[in-house]
Amino acid sequence: MTHVLNAVAWPYANGPRHLGHVAGFGVPSDVFSRYMRMAGHDVLMISGTDEHGTPILVGADKEGITARELADRNNRLIVDDLAKLGVSYDLFTRTTTANHYSVVQDMFTAVHDNGYMVEKTTHGAISPSTGRTLPDRYIEGTCPICGYAEARGDQCDNCGNQLDATELINPKSKVSGETPKFIETQHFFLDLPALADSLNEWLNAREASGLWRPNVIKFSQNILKDIRPRAMSRDIDWGIPIPLDGWREQPTKRLYVWFDAVIGYLSASIEWARRSGDAEAWRAWWNDPETLSYYFMGKDNITFHSQIWPAEMIAHNGAGARGGEVGPFGELQLPTEVVSSEF
Repeated sequence: MTHVLNAVAWPYANGPRHLGHVAGFGVPSDVFSRYMRMAGHDVLMISGTDEHGTPILVGADKEGITARELADRNNRLIVDDLAKLGVSYDLFTRTTTANHYSVVQDMFTAVHDNGYMVEKTTHGAISPSTGRTLPDRYIEGTCPICGYAEARGDQCDNCGNQLDATELINPKSKVSGETPKFIETQHFFLDLPALADSLNEWLNAREASGLWRPNVIKFSQNILKDIRPRAMSRDIDWGIPIPLDGWREQPTKRLYVWFDAVIGYLSASIEWARRSGDAEAWRAWWNDPETLSYYFMGKDNITFHSQIWPAEMIAHNGAGARGGEVGPFGELQLPTEVVSSEF
């Protein structure tokens, strides 16, 4: 018997999910879990609703309610739909629990203490008409690398390259159509270049294993060719506070939603263990090198599961170029396979 972790993409709680979403992340992962259980393996299938970030705020503003009220409502809708479909999660939770906040902050602290979370001055975008922060995913323009006309301020979905909103040609706000104003701001960046060699070694091992789809491997390896530090905090008031003196007191500085969302796989496992009555049970799926871990998501999430999340785990383990100490969760095992329903 093998321990099998089935880490399923977290549906975003800015609205109900449709059948296409369920067909993409719900059905394949559920079939996989049922098969692995029938084959005698000990499966832990976890997920939840992803509830931070700007789209929640924008949607709540439009309805005249709070971000938490919108997230609560959509969480109930999504949970009800998945339950009625009979998807066999061991735990389906959410990213607004106290447990998730604690695990995310502990992960950030470990990565920071090991020297892989670097403070930098950068340029943030604001709306000229409202003065509110405009996150990079809400800025659209022409990619300076491939010329794609609908590149986002954090990434071009056409060529896959990481971008900065200031690099876009003719940037516009997707909310108002305005040209954003850029101002200086302080943020924490995950030092991906210091983790690149370890990431490359892991990806090469995945390629040699023959488990990964060739397109996913090549896509992931190509990202490493222009790897740069990536911002892991945002100018936003809806999210997880940064657990450092001088930062936690700032109401408009929060951890980036994608930093906290991928950590949900770990926090959900820890929550499941506590609910089961054995608070350490999750370690069988995270600290054992014989464990098999499979991540089910769509194409646009590959970057975060073959680069950002593994990089966070490597940094937590103190296994990057700068070394470091193993963090509070023990030596975390990187994904065995990233399964994309859209490749």
